[in-house]
Amino acid sequence: MVRILLLCAMLFQAGSPTATKPIIDNERVTVREVTSAATPQPLDSVIISFSGSASFAGRGTTPKISGRSIIITLKDNPVAPIANPTSYPLAFPRPGSKKLLENERVIVWDSTWQPGVAGPMHFHDKDVVVWFLEDGDLKSTTPDGKETINHNTAGMVRFNKRDRSHFETLVSGKQHAIITELK
Repeated sequence: MVRILLLCAMLFQAGSPTATKPIIDNERVTVREVTSAATPQPLDSVIISFSGSASFAGRGTTPKISGRSIIITLKDNPVAPIANPTSYPLAFPRPGSKKLLENERVIVWDSTWQPGVAGPMHFHDKDVVVWFLEDGDLKSTTPDGKETINHNTAGMVRFNKRDRSHFETLVSGKQHAIITELK
C-alpha cells in the first residue's frame, strides 16, 4: 500500500503543472529548485535553503520549505567512497567549512572562500552537489598545475564526481556554497 501511495505521489508530482524541470538529473541525484511547500518525497532527500540551512527528509516525508531552496533527491544508487590514493587530505573538513548535517546518506558542508587565499590541496573521495550562494570565480588547480577558472553565480548548482584532487582560490567576487557529499 505504501508503495502504491509513493508511486501516486511521484506521478502526481511529475505531472503537476507546478513540478519544476530538474536542474540536475543523473544516476545519483535529481536536483530541483523550489520556493514553496513540496509533496511527500518518494526517496530520501536533502533540502538546502538559500539562507544556508540544511535538513533531511526521509522517504515518504513532506519536506519543510523555507523560501528559495533546492531539493536533492537521493536515488537508490549509492556508490561507496573510494580509497584516497594520494598523500592529500580528504576534501572535508577544511578551513572555511562548517558541517551542517551528517547521516548515513550525506554530509552537508557550509563553505566560504576568502579572496586570494588558496585552500589546501585535497582529494574528493565522494561525489558532491554544490549550490553556490554568491557570485564569484573560483580557480581550481590540480596537482600537475593545470588551472581552470569556474564562473559561479548565486543559485548555480553543480554535480562533481569523486576521484579528483585540486585546490581552489577565489579570484574575483565573493563565494559561499553549500556542498553535499554523497555517501
